[in-house]
Amino acid sequence: MRKKTKNPNAQALGSLGGKARATNLPDAKIAEIASKGGSARAAKLSAAERSRIAKLAVAARETKRKGGN
Repeated sequence: MRKKTKNPNAQALGSLGGKARATNLPDAKIAEIASKGGSARAAKLSAAERSRIAKLAVAARETKRKGGN
């Protein structure tokens, strides 16, 4: 079977449209839209993958708190 690939030209146009739209939106609306994207991403992850990501976030916060790079 042939793997479906996305058209890079269509992706570039879509990105431009999203950026243009974002310039006309207030910050609160942009944050609301981004939150929906994060929720959708979390919904499709397995429990093990969510746990792995959460552990990485904790480690990053600890490194930042201790002043490390």
